[in-house]
Amino acid sequence: MLAAGAARVDITPPIGIAHAGWGAQTHEDAEGIDMPLTITTLVIESDGNTDPTARIAILDIDTCMLVETYDTAIREAVTEATGISASNQRVSYTHTHSGPIEGLSWIVKGAEMVEPWLRSMGPASASAVEEAITKIVPVRSDTGTGHCEININRRPVSHDGTVFTGRNPGGFVDHEVLVTAIDDLDGNPVATLVNYACHPTIMGPGNKLITPDYPGPVRETVESIVGGTCLFLQGAAGNQGPIDGFTGDTKVYRNLGKQLGLEAARVRLTIDPVPREEKLEEILPSGAELGIYSFKQAGESDDTLGVIDSSASLPIKEMPPESEVQARFDRISANLEDVRHRGGSVEEIKQAAFPAKRETLLLRHTQTFGRGGNKRDIPIQVIRVGNTALVAIPVEPFAEIGTAVKERSPADWTLFSGYSNGYYGYLPMAYAYPEGGYEVGPTAPFEAGAAEQMIEDCLEAIQKLWN
Repeated sequence: MLAAGAARVDITPPIGIAHAGWGAQTHEDAEGIDMPLTITTLVIESDGNTDPTARIAILDIDTCMLVETYDTAIREAVTEATGISASNQRVSYTHTHSGPIEGLSWIVKGAEMVEPWLRSMGPASASAVEEAITKIVPVRSDTGTGHCEININRRPVSHDGTVFTGRNPGGFVDHEVLVTAIDDLDGNPVATLVNYACHPTIMGPGNKLITPDYPGPVRETVESIVGGTCLFLQGAAGNQGPIDGFTGDTKVYRNLGKQLGLEAARVRLTIDPVPREEKLEEILPSGAELGIYSFKQAGESDDTLGVIDSSASLPIKEMPPESEVQARFDRISANLEDVRHRGGSVEEIKQAAFPAKRETLLLRHTQTFGRGGNKRDIPIQVIRVGNTALVAIPVEPFAEIGTAVKERSPADWTLFSGYSNGYYGYLPMAYAYPEGGYEVGPTAPFEAGAAEQMIEDCLEAIQKLWN
């Protein structure tokens, strides 16, 4: 039998921290907090096996992305505190753009607070996992599916043929809501996993507040209706955006998040992890003849628990030498600092910062992948919880990747996620490269065809774990 416990800690940054989610914004620092940012954890073990190395920890963190440095720090802190091995941890992030952002920005005000906040995630994660362990009880689990249309393909084409980030009703979209229920033996909810694909970019350049974007109201809504603790696992959202986005109105993200939360709660309430069989007990005369039924347990739910770390060997774009990119980055950065030093306007500073930000992406890719033109192993993690596969990859995958893996998976249910276990950039489908657009430029280090290879390697990893 499985056993599990869940917990949550607050990681809300201080007011005044650099709030650099958008190049088009005119403010610099966060002026307030609309909803707290949190780390929510779920620890799962086979009942009776309290060996820490056999436990699995899933972390749902309200942050935009975590590069390897911070991902590693979190794993080391959790291992030191709990004994759970790094390979048995899934470090996921919601990808909210309404909190602090790691990396170069035109913003100076409050920037000194970002690094300490990111570093605080290690101890906070360890604390959350420790608390979850104290709450472990025997559980059963199962999964269900629903449908919600708060997302849309975000790659429309302008009148001059340019792909931009907006609303594309004719583009591929994945409206599926996958919900995994984890209940104690009395049927009380311990945890709910909600998996959905949509960029948390409802709050845009005009927003001056810290928020988790729509995943926050999703968790809040599920917990208020169902009980227990809700974790949000971002899906394959590389080309999926909200139906209403880039706003400064907090009511919009709260409304859309509540819509998704209500659908997730509806699905959750239909899931019974206990296999049952129907039996007609009697026909009771009462004007009409009333059939009285019982629904008794008929076997045990799947209690398999496992994790496999695999990889996909993906082709990397050819890139300039790191020294050349570094030199260009240094020139652009020096110009940015010069504009700041001369007291340039906000608009002048932003115009100097845009190329610096794009060069930062290319520099990071060259530091990670070298010149490219070869292949690189990108991690794949699959966790099995009963009849459900939780697939996680460290990129921003297009929705077609997630849908293909879900449809072809040998598992009864497959929750597919990007935004986990580090960050390597966008992973677009091959058709998107000739179209152009943000997702296939400097943000994507991979050659066309890499996404299609990732699909096959994810399926192979799931099959290995199921075998």
